[in-house]
Amino acid sequence: MGMDRNTVIGFVLLGLLLFTYLFTATRNSQELQRQHQHQADSLAVVQKLQEARLNNHDTTSAKVQARDTVAGWSQAMEGTEKLITVENNLLKIVFSNKGGQPREVVLKNFKSYDSTLVKLVDPSVPNRINYPVNTGLNQTAQIADLYFEAGELQKNPDGSQKLIFKLPAPNGESIEHEYSIRPDSYLVDWNLVITQANNLFSQNNLNVSWLVEMKQTQPFVDYEKRLTNVCFSEENEFDYISSKTDKTFDKPVQWISATQQFFNRTLIAKNNFESGNVHWTRETADTSSLLGTADIHLQTKLPGNAATLNFQWYYGPNDYHILKHAAPGMDRIVDLGRDMYSFVRPINVYVIMPVFSFFKQFVSSYGIAILLLTLFIRLLTSPLVYSSYLSGAKMKALRPEIDAMKKRVGGDQQQMGVEQMKLFREAGVNPLGGCIPALLQIPIFFALYTFFNSNVALRGQPFLWAKDLSIYDVVVKLGFSIPAYGNHISLFATIAVITSFLISLYGMSMTPDQSNPAMKYMPYFMPIMLLLFFNRLPAALTWYYTVSNLITLTLQWVIQNYIIDHDKVLAKLQANRNKPKTKPKWQERFEQMQEAQKKVQQIKGKKP
Repeated sequence: MGMDRNTVIGFVLLGLLLFTYLFTATRNSQELQRQHQHQADSLAVVQKLQEARLNNHDTTSAKVQARDTVAGWSQAMEGTEKLITVENNLLKIVFSNKGGQPREVVLKNFKSYDSTLVKLVDPSVPNRINYPVNTGLNQTAQIADLYFEAGELQKNPDGSQKLIFKLPAPNGESIEHEYSIRPDSYLVDWNLVITQANNLFSQNNLNVSWLVEMKQTQPFVDYEKRLTNVCFSEENEFDYISSKTDKTFDKPVQWISATQQFFNRTLIAKNNFESGNVHWTRETADTSSLLGTADIHLQTKLPGNAATLNFQWYYGPNDYHILKHAAPGMDRIVDLGRDMYSFVRPINVYVIMPVFSFFKQFVSSYGIAILLLTLFIRLLTSPLVYSSYLSGAKMKALRPEIDAMKKRVGGDQQQMGVEQMKLFREAGVNPLGGCIPALLQIPIFFALYTFFNSNVALRGQPFLWAKDLSIYDVVVKLGFSIPAYGNHISLFATIAVITSFLISLYGMSMTPDQSNPAMKYMPYFMPIMLLLFFNRLPAALTWYYTVSNLITLTLQWVIQNYIIDHDKVLAKLQANRNKPKTKPKWQERFEQMQEAQKKVQQIKGKKP
């Protein structure tokens, strides 16, 4: 079928229109796609820019916040030190707003070896309390390096004084060091008041460190060094560090004290420290005036976001009666008997201290008070001393028979021992009776040794030629040092040794001749040992020993010549020998042992 001309033209025109439409649509679609892609790409860029701006804003904000936090502490970090002095009748304390703590503590009633007042906190040596606080993101500062704002010194109607240091912090946190000083007291209250503790302290842990160096206060630094240590109360039990260098606290700590011979500075925690440790170093250099260094670290948990911790400082003398009321167990800082000498502490506390204080009420001289104390002790022990002198008189009455016995048995020591014991038993004589005074002197001597070494009341008290009863007296400076003796001569020590030698000689004259060479030379050997030991002891102790020895010599002469009737003693001994005797079991065993030893010697003598 053929198509007409119009139809063909119509199809051609339709084809051209269709081609034109398709070409145009395809081109528009590609252009639209390009526009959409461009738009999507633009949106992505915008989004990335926005994210970058947001991230940059967060980082900048954090930096700004950290900068603002650090800037907020700048007043505390870059302040100016100001000093405030507070005094009572006993203490002079110079506080510093740097660290909000004492910079200097002076004892107004005690002088040092160089005639200056004793300083228990000295700005010339390290002595500060410290703990870290958070000041920003991963940033801390030590409290001793921060400057507090110091309030006005408040004086209360009861005579006490209060001083408050407040640490400026940027975000509402606060730390206050509040000090209260009462009249006539060596105790200083220290209250630590904290708000927003969770911002200032990591996990609410307060880590206190205390570095303290102790300086010489006595004339002879080597002696003071030996009596310097660290004392503490752990779970309400007293202990101290002397020779050891480190101590770890696993139990609650009530107080810790840096202690020298006559003074101490003590940190008391009313609610305990939970744990801690201390490193103690005693100075060994002979020329140094430094006694030792204590590096103390203590930890406790803050009870909440707002917390008040109550502490006390004790700056003062090692006075038993004052320390007894300062904190439980602090009276044991005064060494009245420790460790192997603990058995003498009751003697000091219940006998020697009360008696000495009683006599001191009536006399002004401490030397006279010591003389009266010596007389009291000798009077208290007089019944035992008299019995020992009576025993010595009996031994002297038996000497002629003992001398005859020695000639009869010759050099047979075993037989001599058996014969002597038989004679003593028949006469009713105790050969050990004369040892009682010597044995009795041991606990009394150790009690007085600790008492005079630690009695701060004796410090600086002169008597006769001694300038200070708390240290050894020096009448001659040698200019050189003798090992174990020293570089000086103590006259009290020399007199005490000479009188001890005379007592020993008298004792030997009252006992039978000794065949043992060691016993013969004992009266000469012991004074040398005593001289080496006594020459560095406090003059108070060697004065006591001198008085005691003079009393002993006087009593020996009076009792032997005017009280004991030697003829009556000899007659009584003879009467005792005529009485039937029952041997004590211990004497039977002793004689059996001597007989056995004699048989062994005889058997050995028969062997070729």
